[in-house]
Amino acid sequence: MSDLDNPMYSPRITKVTVNIGVGEGGARLQLAERVLELITGMKSVRTISKTTNRDLGTRLGAPIGCKVTIRNQSEIQAFLKDAFWVRENTLPGYNFDQSGNLSFGISDYTDFPEQKYDPDIGIFGMDINVVLERPGHRVSRRRRRASKVGISHRVGKDESKNWFKENFELTIVEE
Repeated sequence: MSDLDNPMYSPRITKVTVNIGVGEGGARLQLAERVLELITGMKSVRTISKTTNRDLGTRLGAPIGCKVTIRNQSEIQAFLKDAFWVRENTLPGYNFDQSGNLSFGISDYTDFPEQKYDPDIGIFGMDINVVLERPGHRVSRRRRRASKVGISHRVGKDESKNWFKENFELTIVEE
């Protein structure tokens, strides 16, 4: 049996995280939560500041943004199809990290299909992070008997690029 026939060797998307950083609580944060609910159809979770920074005006423990984590495979496929369409199915190669994860941004939520500009909401951009792993990667995160994932079982940068080219017909621009 070759590596290509082994189902434990084929990568899959574990989760997609959509994040909007506002930098403050209040009305803008509530509008950002509404944007995430419009786009993903899921309820968002607030992100909390971990440090105090006077220059940015953030306090320790204050809400500064919101995020949604998508784990359902059918919802992931539908969301990423729309998100890649906004980016015209083209991403630069530096958006992939050494672990095979993909991170990119979208500057305006109204670029998504069937989204119209609402003057009450305004314009919000977002960051999208896609985690690509092979089955069995859970051993590094579990509570009992956590262990390392072997190098041959990790997804690399080049393999991740090829996987996204095949499954989502992305064009990856190398510089």
